[in-house]
Amino acid sequence: MTAPNSPRSCTFCPDESDQPSKPTTETARSPEERAGERARAFWPEGGDGGGGAAAGVPGFVHSDFAPVVVAVAERCLRRGYGSAGVPAGVRTGIVLVSASGDLASARHVRATVEAGGRIGPLFFFQSVPNSVAGHLAARWDLRGPVVCLSPTGDPYTDGVAEADLLRDDGDADEVLLILIEQAPDGPTEAVAVLLGGGARP
Repeated sequence: MTAPNSPRSCTFCPDESDQPSKPTTETARSPEERAGERARAFWPEGGDGGGGAAAGVPGFVHSDFAPVVVAVAERCLRRGYGSAGVPAGVRTGIVLVSASGDLASARHVRATVEAGGRIGPLFFFQSVPNSVAGHLAARWDLRGPVVCLSPTGDPYTDGVAEADLLRDDGDADEVLLILIEQAPDGPTEAVAVLLGGGARP
């Protein structure tokens, strides 16, 4: 079961014409707390060096897509649960939303193929966005489903709709919603929101 008009997606190989008209993170950057949110985090935030590089993630190369996903998600989870982590009885799903996907990796692969070069094996692994979501789930022992969306409407609305379905269907008690866009000529931006308990957004 999927959110209306929000197809699940497992691979991204965007070209220049696929750029979103506005950042995925724009509608999630409202300063007001939305109903049903347990925690919220952004990348970058103050202290991140004005969009400086996120810490590397083992098994992911060349691109900051995976490092930013992990950085913003862990920041959100720490705000929600602190150092103790998610309690064992809580099923936390992940919904990763991105219109552009991992642009840096896609461009690298395209350029390498056009030049007749050899693509490193890690690019096959990280070309699937749910690989970093799975890494995050394993690292934090999250027990809910993992879904990746390429939004057809407002990214935040589509992501919340999918999160609601996962919770309403009984697949998850809460959902970590991650919205990320890797701009072609600017810093990567991301928002992570922990949705669970209380009223729906």
